[in-house]
Amino acid sequence: MLPDAIPAILLGALLGLRHATDADHVVAVTAIVARERSMLRAARIGALWGVGHTITLLVLGGALVAFRLAIPARVGLGLEFGVAVMLVGLGYSNLRAPPREATERSVMRPLLVGTVHGLAGSAAVALLVLTTIRETLPALAYLLVFGLGTILGMMAVTVILAAPALYAGSRIGRVQTGIRVAAGALSIAFGLLLARDLIVDGGLFSANPIWEPH
Repeated sequence: MLPDAIPAILLGALLGLRHATDADHVVAVTAIVARERSMLRAARIGALWGVGHTITLLVLGGALVAFRLAIPARVGLGLEFGVAVMLVGLGYSNLRAPPREATERSVMRPLLVGTVHGLAGSAAVALLVLTTIRETLPALAYLLVFGLGTILGMMAVTVILAAPALYAGSRIGRVQTGIRVAAGALSIAFGLLLARDLIVDGGLFSANPIWEPH
């Protein structure tokens, strides 16, 4: 019953907050907020990322929970590979786009980035829910609370990440550019390493792929 699952559901909010600090999430939003010159815009980026992630989590994760489905290994690896490609693309955009142009294009970008991350992470969250809560309705409530926790966590992360860049950038314009370029290079490097792991260790294009939701 739902009341019996309340402690586990509330735990989902805390896990959602922690989920926002996963390395690939932090790298992605770092590449985006490095272009911003406003703390409010940085917080909005975190919120949009969290909303995109939560929407996908509720749709895909909810289907996995409600119908007790499992994502095939190759599909799971492919979704994570999409995250790797996206990280490389974000990094490349940082390296080539002027700050003003990058800022103008970043309004809806975090929503898409969060959606892609949600696709890759929904299986792991759904698996966690199914091992914790057996009933469908409480499990779906867990996903919702988890998503809300992720939104709040990512807003906090983006504000923390943006603060040094905004402080320094308001005084020395070249520092802002340097931070943007460094964030872009980090995003490309992380994306390439993730892609390498999925292809070599996970066997994405092999006959017998190996994937563990995480």
